[in-house]
Amino acid sequence: MQREEMPERPMGPEMPQRPMRPDMPQPPIPTMPRTPQMPYMPTPYTPYYGYPGGRPPVVRPPQFEPEVDFEFEPGPPVTASTNYLQGYLRTLIGRFVRIDFLIGTNTVVDRSGTLLSVGIDHVVLREPESDDITIADLYSIKFVKVFY
Repeated sequence: MQREEMPERPMGPEMPQRPMRPDMPQPPIPTMPRTPQMPYMPTPYTPYYGYPGGRPPVVRPPQFEPEVDFEFEPGPPVTASTNYLQGYLRTLIGRFVRIDFLIGTNTVVDRSGTLLSVGIDHVVLREPESDDITIADLYSIKFVKVFY
């Protein structure tokens, strides 16, 4: 069975065939003829003067204050949740505690007193003998003993 070759179709009616080799002269590309006329001038914007005062009103988005409805004061979750040490120690405020701290790699120091407050990274104790206040690093705490 023989194949019939399809005749070559031109790419389009306006597309002249160009030689593909660089050593052959290429015909000039047709361009639109230029006629001496006035250059394009856009029409000036004429504002609409149908509004009172001659200018359109400026529309601004409504200003509002977001309504804040918190059940409790917002804060870091570590101080609010008892799943974290800070949150659990906050439930012990007012109790007498003994806290063991690890200083360095092998030195253990303990402090006793009434737990006054718990921050994100510290605890505050009131010493029983002198009523002095001790602020201690929360991240060096190893053990907390609570006296009931």
